[in-house]
Amino acid sequence: MAGRLEGKVAFITGAARGQGRSHAIRLAQEGADIIAVDLCEEVPSISRFYKGATEEDLAETVRQVEALDRRIVATKADVRDFEALDAALSAGIAELGHVDVVSANAGIFSFGDKTHEVSEQDWQDVIDVNQTGVWHTAKAVIPHLIEQDTGGSIIITSSTAGIKGTPNVAAYTASKHAVVGIMRTLALELAPYRVRVNTVHPTGVDTDMIQNEATFRLFLPDVPHPTREQAAPIFASTNALPVPWVEPIDISNAVLFLASDEARYVTGNELKVDAGYTIK
Repeated sequence: MAGRLEGKVAFITGAARGQGRSHAIRLAQEGADIIAVDLCEEVPSISRFYKGATEEDLAETVRQVEALDRRIVATKADVRDFEALDAALSAGIAELGHVDVVSANAGIFSFGDKTHEVSEQDWQDVIDVNQTGVWHTAKAVIPHLIEQDTGGSIIITSSTAGIKGTPNVAAYTASKHAVVGIMRTLALELAPYRVRVNTVHPTGVDTDMIQNEATFRLFLPDVPHPTREQAAPIFASTNALPVPWVEPIDISNAVLFLASDEARYVTGNELKVDAGYTIK
């Protein structure tokens, strides 16, 4: 059924590429206008693993949303900087009129060290983006949702690492568990205002975050320059379904469901899109 978000406005963090861009496009396909933010810069401690999104990436998200004849307000902003994030949201609301759906999607991935070997900088960067960034997103948007008094939906991107332990990925795993706690608390606090809050928990998703040599080496430490083709069978072995990873659209469809009236009584839930990863 088309038009499930007709007349709605969605605020999406980490919207320049990957899951965030996919979410923006999918929600726009269903009628939503978009407020998009992204850092569009490197996080130095992460850049040795994979490159960050760029302003050109964010411009491409804008182009694809506008091609669907939807409006989009896109801003370069860091979820670690509350004032900048709040200003970006306020600018979007000023132009588009309101906000109804929130996809707290921005996140980074640091890996490879055992927990006691993680550097102070690596730990802090991941926690600041993945955990504090989600809190900042909620802190910025909740006053608008309460004042509007029209309900709403907040969807926080967690991970399978937010459900089960993941060796050599301590900071990421801690942050993704933490946002489940944020979700559960907000679901209770915001229920009187008819604002629903849920998390989505993907297995590996086919984006730049995992499609890089550093991630492949985590699974193939003895291979000098592991490739996507070499890594795929190892990734597939972690899932119950025989797939190495899922596509961004698979997560976007889950976000769409949680954003729509089809999920009008769904709150406080952890929606797994994990190809059975967490049951193995």
